[in-house]
Amino acid sequence: MALSRPSWLANEGGKHFLLLLWLTLNVGLFWKTFWMYYHGPQYYYLHQMLGLGLCLSRASASVLNLNCSLVLLPMCRILLAFLRGSQKVASRKTRRLLDKSKTFHVTCGITICIFSVVHVAAHLVNALNFSVHYNEEFLALNAASFHGEDPRKLLFATVPGLTGVVMVLVLFLMSTASTYAIRISNYDIFSYTHNLFFVFYLLLMLHVSGGVLKYQSNLKEHPPGCFNPNVTVQSDSKEVGSLEHSASERGRPSVPGGSVELNPAIHNSLMQVCTEEPKFQAHFPETWLWISGPLCLYCAERLYRYIQSSNKPVTITAVISHPCNVLEIRMMKEGFKARPGQYVILHCPSVSSLESHPFTLTMCPTATRATFGVHLKVVGDWTERFRDMLFLHSSWDAEILPVFQQRHYPKVYVDGPFGSPFEESFNYEVSLCVAGGIGVTPFASILSTLLDDWKGYKLRRLYFVWVCRDIRYFHCFADLLCSLHNKLWQENRPDFVNIQLYLTQTDGIQEIIGEKYQVLNSRLSTRRPCWELLFNEIAKCNRRKTVGVFCCGPNKISKALHKLSNSSNSYGTRFEYNKESFS
Repeated sequence: MALSRPSWLANEGGKHFLLLLWLTLNVGLFWKTFWMYYHGPQYYYLHQMLGLGLCLSRASASVLNLNCSLVLLPMCRILLAFLRGSQKVASRKTRRLLDKSKTFHVTCGITICIFSVVHVAAHLVNALNFSVHYNEEFLALNAASFHGEDPRKLLFATVPGLTGVVMVLVLFLMSTASTYAIRISNYDIFSYTHNLFFVFYLLLMLHVSGGVLKYQSNLKEHPPGCFNPNVTVQSDSKEVGSLEHSASERGRPSVPGGSVELNPAIHNSLMQVCTEEPKFQAHFPETWLWISGPLCLYCAERLYRYIQSSNKPVTITAVISHPCNVLEIRMMKEGFKARPGQYVILHCPSVSSLESHPFTLTMCPTATRATFGVHLKVVGDWTERFRDMLFLHSSWDAEILPVFQQRHYPKVYVDGPFGSPFEESFNYEVSLCVAGGIGVTPFASILSTLLDDWKGYKLRRLYFVWVCRDIRYFHCFADLLCSLHNKLWQENRPDFVNIQLYLTQTDGIQEIIGEKYQVLNSRLSTRRPCWELLFNEIAKCNRRKTVGVFCCGPNKISKALHKLSNSSNSYGTRFEYNKESFS
């Protein structure tokens, strides 16, 4: 299908462009560092000893420094929420880039894994070369203690080597536990192993403090390869003979793996006389400069979030049991403010002292109501234990636990709120919200906000599409949808919200039971939605407008909507796609 011409960063081309830009930045940094160590006169003697292993290890280290610093920024949730909600980022296109924070985090993580392999392989070669090419003339340059020393001693008996081995193990655990299969099957493993990043960064700071690789600090007094008259007579005669017969060969030092071209400045210095012996010193650990800022920012934010969330637990006002193992928890907390579409992280020490889980707000506090709430589906050990804690006895079949019983509730702490792409739904004149199953939760807060007040927003028309396999899911928010429908009819604005419900499995009951839900049954179809027909209808009714498309549901639906959002239409309507996935 032909691509329309919305913003370049809004479609697949923009995504590929950003990926290409990031790849170019990393490759450029890698090549620049490689070239510096390959031709730099200060690394002449070290290059003679290590060869290309030096260049590859340092070039990959520079890329790792960049990515280890930037991988933390997308996890600064308060910072992202502030930028998204403030007027500092006025452009909607720029704010939408913040929605790619998770993708950017994953990209940095993959880059770290790839260049860690290069870095480790290069240092394995370096360890061997330190042993085989032990330099008896410049002892300060050696990492080995003597010629032929076991390279394994350099890997397991030195601070840089041992910390490097442990970091590789930590990175392996974090990367394998981050795969989609493990995140879906056992999220706890992913959560626990990701917290090892504190260990990783601690080891990283120790790793660079070893000062194994050294550069020459007195190039003016001792140009690399110069003639030194202060050496022994035997060495003098040998070096003079070498200068007379093979000066050009000394311009190409023999290194493991072949010969390399030497910088002309070094080649010219071969006929110069040294005034002193070469002096070597370790580099200042640049990694500290790279990661100190983002790491301090992230740690400060985590500390702030911990203080804010653990200061006082929330007051649970009601727990409502819905069909399909869905629980609704209504809470109150002094000073808590949130915007529709945001999410919070719940922590219940009685269930687990380490685990915390994110849940989208389905009800936000307003000027007239301090209550906020979440809906959660009971799947997995944590939600099952949490449900049993909330209901005083697992055999109870209570609909609502009254406020006077709240003393029996476990302590629950709320961290957040944090931003999500769905906050942008109010910044379009026309928005299309598509939910799959329990993926309706971010849109529930939007509908609830419209029920209270809508005049302060840019939104003038909302298409709400909810697709479910089980009709019982519709009961979770049936009252909300009916109340919003009745209010809009009373205000003579029935077209403000277009509600479409789809039931994809027609076994058993095929309508929402209840006399008051008849208005929803009239909007219920027992089939799968035809997305292309829906997009064509929206484009026809909203010519030459920009429509925000928001999806929270299975990848199959998401991919179909994304493809249609990037396709052209004959009405001049532009679709901008936004998405949040379950994992």
